Amino acid sequence: MTSPLPIHAVLPALLDVLRVASNAVLVAPPGAGKTTAVAPALLGEAWCTGEILLLSPRRLAARAAAERMAALAGESVGKTFGYATRMDSKRSAATRVTVVTEGIFVNRIQADPELAGVSAVLFDEVHERSLDSDFGLALALDAQGALRPDLRLVAMSATLDGTRFSGLMGDAPVVESEGRSYPLTLRHLGRAAEARIEDSVAGAVRQALREEEGGILAFLPGVAEIERTAERLGDIGGAMLHRLHGSLEPAAQRAAIAPDPEGRRKIVLATSIAETSLTLDGIRVVVDSGLARRPRYDRAAGMTRLVTERASQAAVTQRAGRAARQGPGTAYRLWEEAATAGLPRFDPPEILEADLSALMLDCALWGVTDPRQLAWLDPPPEAAIAEARARLGALEAIDPDGRPTEHGKAIARLPLPPRLGHMLVRASERGMARTAAAVAVLLGERGLGGSDADLELRLRRWKGERGQRAENARRLAERWSKLVPAAASGRGLGGGPPRLPSDSGADAGGPPPPPPPPPPRGGGGGGGGARGGGGAAPPPPPAPRPRRGGP
Repeated sequence: MTSPLPIHAVLPALLDVLRVASNAVLVAPPGAGKTTAVAPALLGEAWCTGEILLLSPRRLAARAAAERMAALAGESVGKTFGYATRMDSKRSAATRVTVVTEGIFVNRIQADPELAGVSAVLFDEVHERSLDSDFGLALALDAQGALRPDLRLVAMSATLDGTRFSGLMGDAPVVESEGRSYPLTLRHLGRAAEARIEDSVAGAVRQALREEEGGILAFLPGVAEIERTAERLGDIGGAMLHRLHGSLEPAAQRAAIAPDPEGRRKIVLATSIAETSLTLDGIRVVVDSGLARRPRYDRAAGMTRLVTERASQAAVTQRAGRAARQGPGTAYRLWEEAATAGLPRFDPPEILEADLSALMLDCALWGVTDPRQLAWLDPPPEAAIAEARARLGALEAIDPDGRPTEHGKAIARLPLPPRLGHMLVRASERGMARTAAAVAVLLGERGLGGSDADLELRLRRWKGERGQRAENARRLAERWSKLVPAAASGRGLGGGPPRLPSDSGADAGGPPPPPPPPPPRGGGGGGGGARGGGGAAPPPPPAPRPRRGGP
């Protein structure tokens, strides 16, 4: 029997709102329980006869939320509660709540603007302001206004910015929940300028082991720093060391989140993937490096790079709160207390800094040549729109009026950023779809085949890799290669293209890749959005779309 969560006190108010209104905003601090409590509560409502989609910012969080809801219901995941991510999914005909990553939702609503069979869409962690979350909400509001006035939309935020979302959603009622309050002690240890971050984090972890009780969660900027910190910690008697980042096998991620089966003390070295949406059982101490690695678009180079920078005040507050989710906790910060005021208050919304090429092409397929026609909290910058339009023109994806070309429609049908989609379509025309699909997967998934800059070397390594993640990635590449003929012009792969360096579905002992989906609504892929008309053909299964940023 689980103890009541703070969110349970306001669920009746939220249910009352959604019985008379289509939209609502839920403001609930971390630890209130909104991620796993709201969707199950909606299932019993008379208006909720279809599926509920719960959007999660990260694959790990999506899987963990579905598994937690299923466990609370006494079921296995994939029955009433399921999930769908880029690399993995578990759902069935009986699934009523599907946790999806934001990119998959964008792809699904593009394929079926009416969201047939969906009763509600819950946007979790909207305060993070990822590009796909902002875009998904904009599309959902557009579809709701034009096609589905009965569709319920709920924006769920952990910060007090509910009034902005309320205004965006037609002055939607705001329901506020209190958080679960446990005492949190902040300790500022500082760090010498010449000290390596992994040395400082390892030292703080050892100090916490001596001074505090319970598990320890340490935040580091990236995988390399995690590995170096693990080396410096070595073998810690009586404690179990875990890594937690997006490149790990799912089993290793689950082990980092769950209680230790032998009751040992747990040390988790994590990236910012552990900042939100997850509760790590047994954690009472946080060690914060104060650094984060974020994707930043370099307009001069025309590329998105990972940049190590100071974490924002909002981020370090979220991190510290991880120590007090289940009881009193302590956060060790590796900077002086006075320096906190100098940190940026928030991470900027991704839409203000990102490459908008994919957004522009998606909007063109939705029937909108200017993204600013949609509803945004922060409209995309004019300069970024012009740059994206020029890039898509160079790829021959849009015409001078901003409408998608046939080549652009083929690119848009692929679950890839425009430049990689362009590569895959053109490679298919030369009989090299499998090789191009493998390269696209390697470029989108960090860690497969190692981190070498030599893609050919990584392809060879990946061929021999075992484990669920490597195998899922091979199946993903195989599926992408089979999507190209349908996406391009019906042309096949040709005679004897180079074989993808992987197992096929049958060779791998699993199900074969699904057949290529039919074209999107709207007669060949254009104008299929809420503004674009088109028949009411059944939607194809959503093809996973890579996140445009983040872990």
